[in-house]
Amino acid sequence: MRLAGKVAIVTGAGSGMGRSIATLYAKEGAKVVVSDINIESANATVNQITSTGGVAIAVVANVAKEEDIQNLVDTTVNAYGTLDILVNNAGIMDNFEPVADIVDEKWERVFAINTTGPMRAIRKALPIFLEKESGVIINIASVGGLFGSRAGAAYTASKHAVVGLTKNVGFHYAIKGIRCNAIAPGAVKINIGNTINQPNEFGMQRSAIGQGINPKAGEPEEIAAVALFLASEESSFINGTVVTADGAWTAY
Repeated sequence: MRLAGKVAIVTGAGSGMGRSIATLYAKEGAKVVVSDINIESANATVNQITSTGGVAIAVVANVAKEEDIQNLVDTTVNAYGTLDILVNNAGIMDNFEPVADIVDEKWERVFAINTTGPMRAIRKALPIFLEKESGVIINIASVGGLFGSRAGAAYTASKHAVVGLTKNVGFHYAIKGIRCNAIAPGAVKINIGNTINQPNEFGMQRSAIGQGINPKAGEPEEIAAVALFLASEESSFINGTVVTADGAWTAY
């Protein structure tokens, strides 16, 4: 078991990649805190884990709220005594709005969930990691954080910020035994598309240009496998970088 004895938080773990990461971590021996804004979805993931002998609890959290982040980490430590792995997976799409059409409210909401949430979770977890001089942080970025043509302005900027945050944290805390990496998935068969409503026609048209060269959509389990590698000691020399998992989409 590659994560035996470890304690992990996975945000947005009620479905999709988060659920796949949480269940795989539990299978590999970790005690998992399943966090999601929807408690029913989180409980469903916990039930899936415990039904096969894994250990997990559900904690409802809106990652855009500082008090929910505080409670999430505090509950984890109260339940399991520590924290070893933090996976910042929760995120939302925009409506493909280009800059000319984005409104402040949408921009701020996308950043609050996609960028500020991970920053706050990292900030809360770091004292635990620093005390024992070990810890792993995995941020779910996106190929939209590497290129400018995969989404609207808000999502693209927010995921670029996650990439920068990942590199900064990885560099600063490497000397303290802490690793921080990101995964940049391409198109994956998950329900993040449900956060899109009334897509912007111009932005959608521009973003669709690169879709024709996408070899295929990935499965959430394929991203979970990357997250397991980055959480394990097998990736001990990988820090402050981004692993692209997109089936060669961006290799074109």
